[in-house]
Amino acid sequence: MTTKRSAGLLLFRSRPGAGVEILLGHMGGPLWERRDTGAWAIPKGEYGPEESARDAARREFEEEVGLPPPEGPYLPLGEVRMTSGKLVTIWAVRADLDPALAVHGTFTMEWPPKSGRMEEFPELDRVEWFTPQVARTKLVVSQIPFVERLLDVLANEG
Repeated sequence: MTTKRSAGLLLFRSRPGAGVEILLGHMGGPLWERRDTGAWAIPKGEYGPEESARDAARREFEEEVGLPPPEGPYLPLGEVRMTSGKLVTIWAVRADLDPALAVHGTFTMEWPPKSGRMEEFPELDRVEWFTPQVARTKLVVSQIPFVERLLDVLANEG
């Protein structure tokens, strides 16, 4: 069995008085619409052997957020194996963007279940900036290590 792989970009910015903030996306679709805690994710997506992880991270950012990926430098935050077995690779990149400009990609699924009706939903229904402390409560648990790794990288820069 081949391991599924995903890659993504974790945008961060520094704001006077607010410190570091990171950009997260709220997962779209009916399964997530009423959830907040644990319903946010780093913009990312799957890729195959024909594409590099970094190229996939840039492509997925553009597909999910609807804006061009920021230019680097890209700070590697490594990999984390999800409970599903999927291996996720994330890069951090310093950038600032207005969440109101996001135009989210969509996916199609049968909804309601077993209805035979196919509905289209946004992959992410919104993106927002959060402090790392708040991000830890919003993120799906398996992605929290990337926030910790970013903070370690930033602490070692100064």
